Amino acid sequence: MNDTELDTLLAHARTETPADAGAADRFLAWHRAEQAGTALPSPAPRARPVWWPALLGAAAVLTGALVLRPAPDLPASAAYDAYQGALGEGW
Repeated sequence: MNDTELDTLLAHARTETPADAGAADRFLAWHRAEQAGTALPSPAPRARPVWWPALLGAAAVLTGALVLRPAPDLPASAAYDAYQGALGEGW
């Protein structure tokens, strides 16, 4: 796209259409009513359930319990038992 095409496109985008005028009229009517205090009140926001912080907290506690618990004593392997049997204690 060269400069003349870009200038034409921007000039076309700046021209006002009847839809633009209607939208501006609706916005200004709403804005003036809002300023005068006669606008319809906006609906109250719905209270959303807040369950995800509890879920994250439970996951954090569970992860902490699994990570921070002491590791169980591992059983001696069969190879260790064979060496210990052949060489005796303290090899």
